[in-house]
Amino acid sequence: MMKKVGALMSMALLALTSCTKKSEHIAIGPEDYHNSVDKVTEVMIHDIFSPPVASRIYVYPNIAAYEIMAKKNQDYQSLSGQLRDLDAVPEPGNKEELNYELAALISHIDLSRRLIFSEDRINVYRDSLYRTWENTNEKEFNVSKAYGLEVAEHVALWMDKDNYKQTRTMPKFTVNSNEPSRWQPTPPSYMDGIEPHWNKIRPFVIDSSAQFKPAPPPPFSMEEGSDFFNEVKEVYDISNQITAEGDDSEEVEIAQFWDCNPYVSVTRGHLMFATKKITPGAHWIGIVKIASRKANSDFAKTVYAYTKTSIAIADAFISCWDEKYRSNLIRPETLINEHIDDSWEPILQTPPFPEYTSGHSVVSGAAATALTSVFGDDFAFDDDTEVPYGLPVRSFTSFKQAADEAAISRMYGGIHYRKAVEIGIKQGRDLGQFVVDNLSMESK
Repeated sequence: MMKKVGALMSMALLALTSCTKKSEHIAIGPEDYHNSVDKVTEVMIHDIFSPPVASRIYVYPNIAAYEIMAKKNQDYQSLSGQLRDLDAVPEPGNKEELNYELAALISHIDLSRRLIFSEDRINVYRDSLYRTWENTNEKEFNVSKAYGLEVAEHVALWMDKDNYKQTRTMPKFTVNSNEPSRWQPTPPSYMDGIEPHWNKIRPFVIDSSAQFKPAPPPPFSMEEGSDFFNEVKEVYDISNQITAEGDDSEEVEIAQFWDCNPYVSVTRGHLMFATKKITPGAHWIGIVKIASRKANSDFAKTVYAYTKTSIAIADAFISCWDEKYRSNLIRPETLINEHIDDSWEPILQTPPFPEYTSGHSVVSGAAATALTSVFGDDFAFDDDTEVPYGLPVRSFTSFKQAADEAAISRMYGGIHYRKAVEIGIKQGRDLGQFVVDNLSMESK
């Protein structure tokens, strides 16, 4: 009898202890945000999104998180009224119980899962976090979750009006084989040109997709001695020179480091399969993490850095793709095989869209300019973004130096002419500076 009474008292005491357990504050730091962004990148690699689409997947969740963060932190200003057609997000109803950092992270996760195909992969990640947060402080979690989801829905409604859905129903790009200067699908997959209507996506800061329309490429001519022929021959000569030096040549290493082709077709015998990697934008998003960690950025500055950079990247893709399908220029691989050497192959696999201007150059120029505005001109860093793909760390003295290397890597890789690189990096830097000059994100 005494044993039963003792057991009942122990159970009652345990129940009382459980009921009166003190809830703890849910601490959210910059690493939590890095982890969320990394999870999105992981799923994007699995789902194989094209570089322009990947830029859209990054930018909207970052904006949602930033808008919540700016509600709390007086050092940062809302982007409503600054980004095209973005209205102010709702005001929180329960400010006393609200954990702004937690709400920002929840908003980022919720918008991200709407933008990828493998939603279940994000849901598993989200649900695990939700259980942890709910067990830590149920009331704080519920209040923060409600507000985070409310802001995510607000941003999603704005996002849905950016013309992306409409471009899914537009016709495929038509290849004109009668024009010798026009882009042709390239081996080994001979894929259609991707995202020919990306210039119809609503920009974020730039006035229009054509605002930073670059100077045109040299007039097409395969006559020996013409400016254009010399560009083609230069790609061929450089490729032969650096491949003769072996795979350990500096130029080959640079080309491989900045490859960032999300879908590389590999043929072995009768089998064809794809290797998956990050996109150019994802590489620069990875650099945001590296810089934020090195600068010991707090949660607010981390979200700010991701948001500013992803906006610059998104507008850069809109600008670059506008020019790609305007000039519609043929790739080096096609011309070299037809006119110079039918057995020549570029070091990198040629991506499936027109040549001019270089997407890596435009995007890298824009991203580096945005990052420089956040962390400074001479911000040295070690870039380990490509380590998961078997490539070594590369070190840079500044974001500008990294962008210059990313740009020239495309020529080393045999997939771009010099003008596409040089004019492309200027296009990206001019656009990036416009984004920096026209976004008031930090309070004066």
